[in-house]
Amino acid sequence: MKAARMNRLFAPSGHCFDVAIDHGMFNEGSFLGGIEDMRKAVHTIAAAAPDAIQLPPGTAPILQSIPGKTRPALVLRTDIANVYGTPLPRALFSEVIDRPVDQALALDAACVVVNLLLLPDQPEVYRACIRNVNALKRECEVTGMPLMVEPLVMQDNARGGYMVDGNIDLILPLVRQAAELGADIIKADPTTRVQDYHRVIEVAQGVPVLVRGGGRVSDAEILTRTADLMAQGARGIVYGRNVIQHPNPGGMTRALMAVVHDRASPEAALKHLI
Repeated sequence: MKAARMNRLFAPSGHCFDVAIDHGMFNEGSFLGGIEDMRKAVHTIAAAAPDAIQLPPGTAPILQSIPGKTRPALVLRTDIANVYGTPLPRALFSEVIDRPVDQALALDAACVVVNLLLLPDQPEVYRACIRNVNALKRECEVTGMPLMVEPLVMQDNARGGYMVDGNIDLILPLVRQAAELGADIIKADPTTRVQDYHRVIEVAQGVPVLVRGGGRVSDAEILTRTADLMAQGARGIVYGRNVIQHPNPGGMTRALMAVVHDRASPEAALKHLI
C-alpha cells in the first residue's frame, strides 16, 4: 500500500508539488494571511490541481469532501510546535497529534508529515522531534503509510522568528539523519547557494527530496529558484506562503506545476499568471 500512496503523490513525471496550507496548526497569527477562509483557500488550490495539499486534521475534511476522482492527494500534518513566534515562549514543545496514522487512514491521506527541528540552543525540542519521528516510523511501516520528514534548520529567533538557515553544512547532516531515521520523503530547505543543492540530493541517499518554499518572494524569484532546484535533482516542492499569500494562488499553482512537471522556463511559467 505504501507504493500505491506514493503513486498518488508523485505524478508520472516522477515529481510532486505539495501545497502547504497547514500553517494554522502552529498558533501564530502571522501565518494566517491568505488562509483566513480555509474553505475558500482549499477549494481555490484544489481547482488548480497540484499533486497534493498539506493540511492538519481539522481542515483535511474540506479537501476530502470535494467530489470526483481528480482532487489532490492529502498530506496530513501530524505535529504541533510553538517555536515560530517572537519572542519565544518560556517553554518550547513539539508534540504529535493523538494516533496520527490512524487519523491519516481515516482521512484517506496519502502521506503524513512531521518536523525534525534544529533550533539554536534548544536540544529538548530537537529530542522531542527525534521521538516523534521514531514513533511515527513504525506505525507507518505497519500500515503502509509514507512518512515525510521535514528537517528544518532555524536561525536564532531573535532575528525575527521562523527564519531558516540556508547553511549547507547544517542542512546536510540533518537531511541525512532524516534519511537514516527512515523517511520515505524528505522536505528540506533550499541552500543559500542553489547551485549546491545537488549535495542535499546526494546525502539523502535516494530518498526523494521536496524543497520547502519559505517566506514570500517575487514571482520571478520563486519560479527561477524552483527551476534551478529541479535542475539540481529535487523531485519537487512543498510551497505554502508563496502560493496561498499570492494575489492569484490558482495561477501561481499552475505556474509552479509547469516548472515542476513540464520543465517550463520561468518566463514561460509566468504566462499562467497573466
